Amino acid sequence: MKKIKSLLFAVALMVIAFSAMSCNKTKTTSDGIEYTYIREGSQAPKNGEFVLYHLIVKTDKDSTFISTYDQSMPAYLQFNDSIPRKTGMDEIFLSLKKGDSIAFEATAKKIFAENVPFFLKDDQKVKVRIGVIDVLDYQGVEAYFNALQEAEMKRQAEGAVKQLEIDTQIIQDYIAEKNINAIRTESGLYYVIESAGSGPQIEQGDLAFVHYAGYLLDGTLFDTSIKSLAMEKGVYNEQRDNYDGYAPLEVRVGMGQVIKGWDEGLALLKKGDKAKFIIPSPLAYGDRNAGGPIQPNSILIFDVEVTDVQK
Repeated sequence: MKKIKSLLFAVALMVIAFSAMSCNKTKTTSDGIEYTYIREGSQAPKNGEFVLYHLIVKTDKDSTFISTYDQSMPAYLQFNDSIPRKTGMDEIFLSLKKGDSIAFEATAKKIFAENVPFFLKDDQKVKVRIGVIDVLDYQGVEAYFNALQEAEMKRQAEGAVKQLEIDTQIIQDYIAEKNINAIRTESGLYYVIESAGSGPQIEQGDLAFVHYAGYLLDGTLFDTSIKSLAMEKGVYNEQRDNYDGYAPLEVRVGMGQVIKGWDEGLALLKKGDKAKFIIPSPLAYGDRNAGGPIQPNSILIFDVEVTDVQK
């Protein structure tokens, strides 16, 4: 019972503390935007300092179309008290303090001025929420974003390890089903040399000329340098043909010009080789959406032919 009373007392203190921080004070800009402080901070920026904040913008139907949370990084502005406050939005942003949490609604015209998004009408209501994370000098901002970048790289590396395990099992099932005799490299790339050439081995820095066809595991062709195949599969692009896009791709091998699976795979080939790469997603586009049919964590298959190698 004593522990329960202590817990209830702690919760009560938290509620009191939160109530003290929350003020719901309202202000109105010179052009009529009424904004509410859900929480009001106290540390105002000095000239040259940076205000780091998160921003969420929604339509009147609560559909989010801007969110810094989606980018995993906050937005920022450098404060200068000589900047003119021409609009209500200027007044709001140039008065932000560390710890501020602000919410308001206004017309798209008042919020975006001459840059109203095409999907909004000038008089359509837009909902905005701003939360200030910190006020920092240049060195502080640099350290903050470096730390964020390191954390994101760590997250991606850990995620890639887990995803590689998943992809490896999928690829092994695939090659067993298709009766493909593929070799697995230490990184997780699977490859098959289907027809051996007689030219020089590709080395890092060499310029390789490569015809290719890229597929998803379900057989969907998403890209090719071969015009006849593009026409056969219904993905022919006349504009691409106009600038000689249906020609071997030029790749400076090992220089990061292509996905990791290609850099590694091409270094295993020589001029004249025809091969198949089965590339797990961490060696392709990872958890990013690469556009078209290539969704996050997509395993990719490439049929490649090295038509030339220049040392």
